[in-house]
Amino acid sequence: MKTFKIVISAALLALAATAAQAESVLRIGLAEDPDILDPTLARTYVGRIVFASICDKLFDIDEHLNVVPQLALSHETSQDGKTVTIKLRPNVTFQDGEKFDAAAAKFSLERHMTMTGSFRKPELAAVDHIDVVDPLTIKIVLKHPFAPLIAQLTDRSGMMVSPKAAKAEGDKFGLHPVCAGPYKFVERVPQDRIVVEKYAGYWNAKNVFIDKIIYLPIVDATVRLANLKSGGLDLIERLLATDIKAVRADKNLRLATALELGYQGMDINVGKGEESKGPLGQSAKVRQALNLAIDRKALTQVVFNGEFVPGNQWISSQHPYYQKKFPVPGRDVTKAKALMKEAGVKGRVSVDFMVPKGAETQAVAEVIQAMAAEIGIDMKIRVTEFATSLKKAEAGEYQAYLLAWSGRTDPDGNLYSFYKCKAPLNYAGYCNPDVDKLLDESRIPSDPKARMTIYEKIAQKLLADHPILYLYHRRILIAHTAKLEGYKQMPDGLVRVVGLKLK
Repeated sequence: MKTFKIVISAALLALAATAAQAESVLRIGLAEDPDILDPTLARTYVGRIVFASICDKLFDIDEHLNVVPQLALSHETSQDGKTVTIKLRPNVTFQDGEKFDAAAAKFSLERHMTMTGSFRKPELAAVDHIDVVDPLTIKIVLKHPFAPLIAQLTDRSGMMVSPKAAKAEGDKFGLHPVCAGPYKFVERVPQDRIVVEKYAGYWNAKNVFIDKIIYLPIVDATVRLANLKSGGLDLIERLLATDIKAVRADKNLRLATALELGYQGMDINVGKGEESKGPLGQSAKVRQALNLAIDRKALTQVVFNGEFVPGNQWISSQHPYYQKKFPVPGRDVTKAKALMKEAGVKGRVSVDFMVPKGAETQAVAEVIQAMAAEIGIDMKIRVTEFATSLKKAEAGEYQAYLLAWSGRTDPDGNLYSFYKCKAPLNYAGYCNPDVDKLLDESRIPSDPKARMTIYEKIAQKLLADHPILYLYHRRILIAHTAKLEGYKQMPDGLVRVVGLKLK
């Protein structure tokens, strides 16, 4: 069955290559198939990569994490921090020809805030209401000051959708998305391809040089690279770290990298149902012991040739909000065993370890398994399809879960929804009223020093409780053909297509 699927994929790639001869076509290999292509309802990393071509946002970021204009030209925050006025770009249309203006921006933001099943709702929870000031100005009125707001609007919360199309399609909008980006949606065949083509009415059309983009989900990283080398693909995301040298040595390929904004970690079920009742879920000392059993430097060396950065927080040590007071711990088996004894653990502890399917994730899990075994913790690896693993995590059907987070420009995006009581990404089931209070406080000051002080208090609590064990931070690894010009990698991992040319 696997061989048949690869043959079919090869045939489709050949068809894509034939089409590329007639027009300028960029073929991008994705590591997974995205979920629904509705920015309000979507939550996958690969979905964000596709959205980068079809759905412009109010704001974007540059390589230094500075906010830059996209559909918005500027913003101004009131002195009390409770009102944000945003000026919009003129002469912008959606891909159905409808005008983008203040009314459309208000509609999109309110849809994110109120639609059933919206994953943007918690990101915009601080918004009280939105006023239309004039045709190209909106005023966002907040319930309280909310420092991360503009950062939220550089991602899916800031993506604008056509009110006409959204009203007509309802919750089926993701099957035929209509936004204000450089490319308009053409078709999607699940697990096979997503096709978009250049939108002639795009506000920045003079910088769009490629006629069509075909996104092809190919789960096997080795197969993705093979297709890139053969010319069946032009760009692939999530190159294996072990293939970096091969790409650098190939004169026909180029490598683009950036240190990710997110993290790779392990969620521990501490408060969701029966699976949280074991020693790992109920004892912070057992979690501390597991944390000390893991040699992060050795882990990244063994699995990733030392290309990735060991970590112990929700942001990397290179991030301005990193808490230097709590450095990455070294491995300490003796102390780990002592903590197990203090926790009253007798005999060995068996842990259901849910791991998303993939060569690298499974290799990481096996290294952790070997390290944990030395202190009496038996990590029983359960390989699960990624989408299924998310559903099981939401239901609390796991004890430990190896999970990646792509990260957000503001540290709030790596923290709040993961630790706030009953928040949507709080798969661990962690709930601490003191942490909740600090998380709310961290969103108020605009002064980075004031926020750093609050984050230090948060770190002190979370790095003692360990509902999530942070392991390392990836380098975003994008490989592409040397024929592709103008590609630049940003820390958010998205593949931006404006300005790209194919020789």
